[in-house]
Amino acid sequence: MNIKTDVLIIGSGVAGLFCALSLPAGLRITILTKDKTENSDSFLAQGGICVERGDGDYESYLEDTMKAGHYENDEAAVGTMIRASREVISDLIGYGVDFAKKDGAFLFTREGGHSKPRILFHEDATGKEIMTKLIAEVGRRKNIEIREFESMIDILCTGNVCCGAVSRTQNGEIKYYIAPCTVFACGGVGGLYQHSTNFRHITGDGIAIALDHGVETEHVNYVQIHPTTLYAPEAERCILISESVRGEGAVLYSVHMERFTDELQPRDVVTKAILKQMEKDHSPYVLLDMRRLGKDKILSHFPNIYDACLQKGYNVLEKCVPVVPAQHYLMGGIKVDLNSKTSMDHLYAVGETSCNGVHGANRLASNSLLESLVFSKRAAAEIVDLLKTQQFSASGIELPDSSKYADTDKISEHFKSILWDKIRSNADE
Repeated sequence: MNIKTDVLIIGSGVAGLFCALSLPAGLRITILTKDKTENSDSFLAQGGICVERGDGDYESYLEDTMKAGHYENDEAAVGTMIRASREVISDLIGYGVDFAKKDGAFLFTREGGHSKPRILFHEDATGKEIMTKLIAEVGRRKNIEIREFESMIDILCTGNVCCGAVSRTQNGEIKYYIAPCTVFACGGVGGLYQHSTNFRHITGDGIAIALDHGVETEHVNYVQIHPTTLYAPEAERCILISESVRGEGAVLYSVHMERFTDELQPRDVVTKAILKQMEKDHSPYVLLDMRRLGKDKILSHFPNIYDACLQKGYNVLEKCVPVVPAQHYLMGGIKVDLNSKTSMDHLYAVGETSCNGVHGANRLASNSLLESLVFSKRAAAEIVDLLKTQQFSASGIELPDSSKYADTDKISEHFKSILWDKIRSNADE
C-alpha cells in the first residue's frame, strides 16, 4: 500500500505531537506510532518542565544544565532551549495545560542539580497533563491523522534524501509512506534494558534505522540511570519516583537508616552513591523517606506516586520505601543541528531520538519535555521553509519488495544488534 503525505512523523510523544501542531493547517500530516497514542514515555513524565524565570535566571539555568551534563553540552543548543522556554510554555497554556498555581501565580518546584526552583508541574503527572491536552488538540486538527499500532521498519530514500518510510501493521501488512519530509520522534532505547522506566516497545528503532542508512549519530552510549525507582523485581516496567520528591525534602537512607549522600546532586552522582551504598550493605535497594514532606504535600503534589507505592504495599505516609536505580533516558541519538535536521536531507529527529547537545553527558532533571518541545517546533519551522523552496517528486523512488520485511523477529533482532554494537563500541566515551 502506497500512501502520500506532506509530513510523516514517527512517534506520538510530546515531540511528535508538538511538531505536528506547529505545522500549518494546509499540510497533510501523518503520525505513526507503535502502540496506543498515549503509550509514549512522555506520558509517564512526573516531575515537570523547566522554564527560564525571567532574564535574570538565564546564566543560572545555563550553568545548572552545563554542570549536570559535565560541560559536554553544546552551549548554543542549551541557550536556544532556555531562551525559547517561555514561548513554548505559553503555547502549552494555550492548548489548555494546567500547571499548578496558588492565588493565581504559578508554583515552581526544584529537583536535583537545580540551584533554584524553576520547574512547572501538574501534581506528579506533568507528562500526562501535557500529553492529554496535545492529543485533544491534534484530534481537532483535520489535517493530522494518527495511525496506531504501526511500526516503522525502514526508510525510503534516494541517495542522501529521505523520501518517507516503510511500516508494518499488527496483521503484517506492509505500507510505504511517501513524504517530502520525515520526522523521527520515536523515543529512546529503554525497551532494550531489563530494568527501565520506559515502555517496553520503546526500543530505539529510529536510531537503529539511522545507523543502517549511514545517518550520523552521537553519544549513543550516553544512557542515564534514574536513581530512584520503586524496588519491584517482578515488574515489567520500573515505577519512577520523581526527583521532585527529593527536591521537596525527601531523603535517602541505607537499609540501616543512615544518611549517605546529598539528595539534590545531579542524577548520575546520586545514582553512583546509591549503588556504592547497596554494595556496601549487600542490599538490592536503599530506602527513600517521604514522611518528612507531610501528608498534605504528598497527597496534593504526589498523589500518583502515593497510589503506585500503595498498590505495591508501601504507605509512604507511614514508612520508607525501597528504591533502586534503573535505566531512564538516552542523552545521545541521531545527531541533529539546532533546527533538528539530520545528516540526511529531508530527515529530522526530535525528542529522545535525537542528539542536539543540550543534555551533554547527563540530563538535568525536567529538561527533557522542554527540549523536546523547543526543538520539535524549530523542526516544524525548518520544514515549512524547505517545502516553500524545494519541489518534491516521488517519481524516482524505488520501493523495496515487501518480502524483504516478512520476518519481523529478524528485523527486531537486527535493530537490537546494531544498537548494542554501537553502545558498546562507544563505551570509552
